[in-house]
Amino acid sequence: MYKFIFGPVPSRRLGMSLGVDMVPRKVCSLDCVYCEVGKTTKLTLDRKAYIPAKKIISELDHYFEHNPEPDFITFSGYGEPTLNSTIGDLIDYLKVRKPDLPLAVLTNGTLLADEKIHAELMKADVVLPSLDAATAKGFQKINRPHESLDIDQIIHGIAAFRKVFKGKIWLEIFILPGYNDQEAELIALKEAIKKIEPDLVQLNTLDRPGTMEDLKPATYEQLKAIIDFWKLPIVQIIAAAVARKNQKAYRNDMSSAILETIARRPCTVQDLTLIMGLHINELNKYLSVLEAEDKISQVKQERGVFYKIKPS
Repeated sequence: MYKFIFGPVPSRRLGMSLGVDMVPRKVCSLDCVYCEVGKTTKLTLDRKAYIPAKKIISELDHYFEHNPEPDFITFSGYGEPTLNSTIGDLIDYLKVRKPDLPLAVLTNGTLLADEKIHAELMKADVVLPSLDAATAKGFQKINRPHESLDIDQIIHGIAAFRKVFKGKIWLEIFILPGYNDQEAELIALKEAIKKIEPDLVQLNTLDRPGTMEDLKPATYEQLKAIIDFWKLPIVQIIAAAVARKNQKAYRNDMSSAILETIARRPCTVQDLTLIMGLHINELNKYLSVLEAEDKISQVKQERGVFYKIKPS
């Protein structure tokens, strides 16, 4: 079982994506109410080698030797990847080891005012910063940030990175009714989008359990209304991940792959059939064994029954 990489999983934006964790669970500069990984346990802005690059490289080498190539390598997972001071080393390694394999960095954007991070991310193909609020009040409500963070400085930092980065910038905005869908917040977000000038803006909403039980996803109609309100041609709603045309497993070590995946994001049986490339009957056999071994548990949500890792 890998500790620092997971998947590949079918991403709604990046195809079959092999995830790379740069920080332990749950080290982040934000404590977003909707986070599928759970509450932040270490709220910090300190950059250091939380996971040494050589440990991640060892797992990547093993993966490449024993599995098909994914569509993307994605720095994401347990927390904010740019908090790891060796992220530039990992990107450099991958660009030598797999020069034709595109790299994506999913970031909350809070550290993009740092020019050193600009240099470290420069070889990535796509950077996907998130921006869920553009007012101080909205930022505090939905993202629960580290006390030193200022939303205006974050927006300025993302805009500054846009000016020097040669790859694609896809800005993600997570809409949560009652948190950041008020008219004043939407107007401020539109102004921030115009300042940042991303290649694409992607509206997302709740799809898995967050950190609070009363959260509700935005409907398609609500997201469409926001697009109509903004009148910006670069905005789209993130669609569901495309199902594989042929049910072919990416990994042979299925039990480990299941545990690696749901440790980072709760999944339904339907989610896991897409991720693992298994028929639902075959997948249920693995889930039954993992439940009997007391390694996973179930939680009921609006979209169905989600499987979560059990704390050790």
